[in-house]
Amino acid sequence: MGCSGLLFLVISTIYTSLAPAVGERRLKFVTVVYRHGDRSAIRSYPTDTHQEGAWPQGFGQLTQDGMRQHFELGQALRTRYNGSLSEAYDRHQIVVNSTDYDRTLMSAAVNLAAMYPPNEFQRFNPILQWQPIPIHAVQNVKKLLKFPLSPCPRFQTLLEETKKTPVFMNKSMQYKEFLQELANDTGLERISLESVWRIYDTLFCEKAHKLPQPHWVTPKVMETLQQLNDFGFMYLFGIHHQEEKSRLQGGVLLKHILNLITEYTVSNKPLKMQAYSAHDITIVALQVALNVFNGKQPPYASCHIFELFRDDNGSFSVAMFFRNDSTKEPYPLALPGCTQYCPLEDFVRLTKPVISEDWEGDCGLSEELSTALIVGGCLLAVILLLFTIVCCQCRRIHKLKNEFNVNSY
Repeated sequence: MGCSGLLFLVISTIYTSLAPAVGERRLKFVTVVYRHGDRSAIRSYPTDTHQEGAWPQGFGQLTQDGMRQHFELGQALRTRYNGSLSEAYDRHQIVVNSTDYDRTLMSAAVNLAAMYPPNEFQRFNPILQWQPIPIHAVQNVKKLLKFPLSPCPRFQTLLEETKKTPVFMNKSMQYKEFLQELANDTGLERISLESVWRIYDTLFCEKAHKLPQPHWVTPKVMETLQQLNDFGFMYLFGIHHQEEKSRLQGGVLLKHILNLITEYTVSNKPLKMQAYSAHDITIVALQVALNVFNGKQPPYASCHIFELFRDDNGSFSVAMFFRNDSTKEPYPLALPGCTQYCPLEDFVRLTKPVISEDWEGDCGLSEELSTALIVGGCLLAVILLLFTIVCCQCRRIHKLKNEFNVNSY
């Protein structure tokens, strides 16, 4: 090999060794949306032998299994972002919002306990390995996190139209007898494709906690119920006019998240993580809007992750991950039409069809308001007219009385 060849080899080796550093991405901001942990059933059915008293804290409450699940998720988040988040809790670095439900608030609390065990300066009780960390449950966040969002007349119209699609009608016919038998077994008057999830949820929770189940709850019945439960998510957010449904539902949360992400491309704020403690339907609505939903109900303590990176050249990219298995690392989710590390401008452009700039108008609320104002105005006019007539009559009667009194003298 000549000198020129040797020189080329040396330069190539040096460039190769430096290439990763040149293209290094720096994590700037993280948004996580997670489902609460394992909970008790939300309700029972008429023939159910396990009513609310069967659960230590009643219906819809976080269980100790759920606490363990979120403690484990908190530890996983601590490990993943240990270089970005300080080990000691710093209120400037993380903000946690939650829907106003016991199970989501408690899940967030346990999650934070795992992420931020107090150091010696933060420990206010020497025997307690815990410190209080704020969780914000406010009304406007509830509107972002609890789906379907309402009131939204246009969305209700889309749901009615969905019931008339071949997909929905065929599914209804296919499981008509099954749903009727289920109604008989549960003591309910009627069970539909829209409401069958309630039975599945109750039976799933009871089975998970080893409560005795009736003889008609076979593995085949549970398998069918699970399929119909998953179908219910698509009925809500997909099948028919999915893009428009997303604009009215999951796109609202997506818009909020993208606004936060975009803000932190030009911000010097110390905030590193925004977390949302919510529900399975929150994740479904969001993932359908992103067109990355796998068609399955998100398990307890599952977590959708957005990571904002800044490249050495100053550009920004967004990567998504989904953690739905505690035994594995979060798996990457690529936005359709983009790469795993999607340039932020492309991410915003590709999601624009599901972002509403006028949610009330798209929902038809402005039309309803106009109609209500017109009707209200007409009623007010009628009332004023009647009031005027009554006043005129009163004046006329009063005048006649005066004339009568004068003439009587």
